Amino acid sequence: MASGSDSGSRSAPETLSEVVRVHLRKLCLHEFPCGIGSWNRSRFLPQTWRTWRELTPREEETVSPGEETVEALLGLVRSPHSPWVLVEDSSAEDHFLRELAIQNPLMLKDTFLYSYFRSLRMVDKQVSLVDKDLLKFVNLEELILSANKIKEVNAANLPPTLKVLELYGNEIRSMECLCAHPPPGLQHLGLGHNKLLGPLESLYVTNNYWPNLVSLDLGFNDLTDLQGMMVSLSTLRHLRLLVLQGNPLALVPYYRGFTIDSLTRLCVLDDITVSPNEKHQFRGFSLSGDFLAQEAQFVVSIGNVKGVVDTSIWDPEPGPEGPFIAYNYYVTYDFVEEEQGEGSQYGGVLAKIVRPSSAELVGDELQGGSEVQLLEEANESQESGATEMGESELSFISGRSALPVPLSSINSAEELAKLRPRMDPRLFPSPGTVLFSTNHKPWADVISYNYEMQHTFKDLVPLKAFLLSGTTVTIVEEKIVSWAVVPLPVEIPLPAKKGKGEKDKKETVGKNKKGKAEKEPRKEQKAPKKKKEIPKELRQEPSVLRVLGSDLVALEPLLAGESQVSTVCNYGVIRTLESDKMILTRDLKKTKKGAKKEKSKPQMPSFDSDYQPEPLTVEVQIQLNQYRTAEEALHF
Repeated sequence: MASGSDSGSRSAPETLSEVVRVHLRKLCLHEFPCGIGSWNRSRFLPQTWRTWRELTPREEETVSPGEETVEALLGLVRSPHSPWVLVEDSSAEDHFLRELAIQNPLMLKDTFLYSYFRSLRMVDKQVSLVDKDLLKFVNLEELILSANKIKEVNAANLPPTLKVLELYGNEIRSMECLCAHPPPGLQHLGLGHNKLLGPLESLYVTNNYWPNLVSLDLGFNDLTDLQGMMVSLSTLRHLRLLVLQGNPLALVPYYRGFTIDSLTRLCVLDDITVSPNEKHQFRGFSLSGDFLAQEAQFVVSIGNVKGVVDTSIWDPEPGPEGPFIAYNYYVTYDFVEEEQGEGSQYGGVLAKIVRPSSAELVGDELQGGSEVQLLEEANESQESGATEMGESELSFISGRSALPVPLSSINSAEELAKLRPRMDPRLFPSPGTVLFSTNHKPWADVISYNYEMQHTFKDLVPLKAFLLSGTTVTIVEEKIVSWAVVPLPVEIPLPAKKGKGEKDKKETVGKNKKGKAEKEPRKEQKAPKKKKEIPKELRQEPSVLRVLGSDLVALEPLLAGESQVSTVCNYGVIRTLESDKMILTRDLKKTKKGAKKEKSKPQMPSFDSDYQPEPLTVEVQIQLNQYRTAEEALHF
């Protein structure tokens, strides 16, 4: 008997027996076209004595006027276009009961129903209690109670005939409740997507409780003790199918090899057949369990960024004092925060921002009485990680360095507000995560980062929660405006030094044909044209950061058994036909001189009416390290 989710307005029953009764009422076993009524009453009238002539068999049984034949009634419950047909996901038991209620409704007694059912399926029915009335199903072999609100199961209320028990998607925190009186003949136990947590759970999966268990599904819980779990599971002599993926313990790189070598009789692990080659590659590996670190390793790679518009084409030419405007582009992503004291391990982090614990984000600006806590960019020293700034200073992320401004020099809240940069909330990591950044690079049609960062985590439970939520990948444009500290100096010819003048005279004195000294006129040398040079001393304004695109990358496949997530984030088109023409025109001017030397004219590319600018994209790959052989695992 099957039952799907109840979409009714009233609250669903909580006990399993009440849910079963509601489901039987919905089958309408005593209403048209089932049961006994005016549509078939004559078939069930008491038999009367008839003469021997009336006992002669007839070719066709007559039906009383106004009644329907059995075949016509069966057609009403079988036809897919009939209003009396059952829903598509109804079980075979439901269809059988409906037809039995037409053919022989007198059999539908409680004793028959309790003895008839071999399978009971109540999914998403808000069941929270498995009561003792379940014991009335004396022949029940399969019980499926997935997607309910069960926190605990009294095993004494489970029929001893059970062979299959599925409790997926409930709120069970421990298997201890099932081990009080477990069904002795149980062959499959499904407890995936619950809240099993703690090393003690491995004590409840031994042969003492489940002597006939063939299949066990504990996927997508919070189990972390891989070695303890293997010790207990190895006592299950009949275990052939096992699912542990989705647990934090499955994130360690040696998970599959260690499990295969520990459970030599296992045939299928995480829905993947265990091959003889795998058994050979990890033979004897389980003996090295004490030397294996319980940590997960990820490698994040960021490749090319395409479709960025060059904002500098709209900027005016700088004057002698500026402004000198530069643009950099970088990609950020957030990752789960590791234990305290281990932040310095990220040697290649260029911009690592801690979450703003006390500042408030209102619109596009940062407002609040406390400082924005940012981490200084570790661009000059990759050995030392990014360090957190103190509470007594306010810093901004810039292209080269963070420029702290002492709060003691700020006289009013107005001045402090002016110093705060306009920051998009997407530039900050979500709670419990750290923001990582690639190198800051200037504009190019294709910006190649070749960024690669390895992340190692020992606290696996919050790591699993992070993988379920995913990481946010953001492309940021950084605008840096600089001004000259002092005006450019005017070139004033300096008086010639005495020694230098005499030297010049000596150089200009020659000899004529007669040997007499003769002054030769000094040739005037033209000074080369000097290009406009940017002053060395610049006053740099706080950087202006603008988010060009931000998107969530799902990491759940890494929990479901995939070794990597590789994607190209597409943020849509931000370039226009006009901006592309301006960029090409500027590039052609730069190559004009070179083209003249080669006596060739650069040609302006033509833009068709169907021209579509390239969308803004970034290549992202997150890989979960997994060992393929025992030798590889022991080498690391």
